Amino acid sequence: VQLQASGGGLVQAGGSLRLSCAASGRTFSRNVMGWFRQAPGKEREFVTAITWSGGRSYYADSVKGRFTISKDNAKNTVYLQMNSLKPEDTAVYYCAASRNPVDPIVKITTGPRHPYEYEYWGQGTQVTVSS
Repeated sequence: VQLQASGGGLVQAGGSLRLSCAASGRTFSRNVMGWFRQAPGKEREFVTAITWSGGRSYYADSVKGRFTISKDNAKNTVYLQMNSLKPEDTAVYYCAASRNPVDPIVKITTGPRHPYEYEYWGQGTQVTVSS
């Protein structure tokens, strides 16, 4: 199983980036696919997630209205469109696939947003936002 994250880079505040996460090695039709980020000296934090089959999405308050998660089933790829970027968005961004099955209550409410709820992780891609 492999999750390959890409698309990071250096951008000015107010700019945009799109991250991609290509999944291979198995199907994730019953999983939730998530994005997390980790800044230096900080814990890994939830950013957003999407159910692979139903398209239900979840967002951290800090990115709501600026970031959009989407998926392409045919390409087995999840995307993270990041707009209106801020310096505080600077971090290494990781994509992840949830443990299976996801608690149905979690699935219809907050979505899995703790690292321990995820089983597979990509290698991370650096996003740097300059002020």
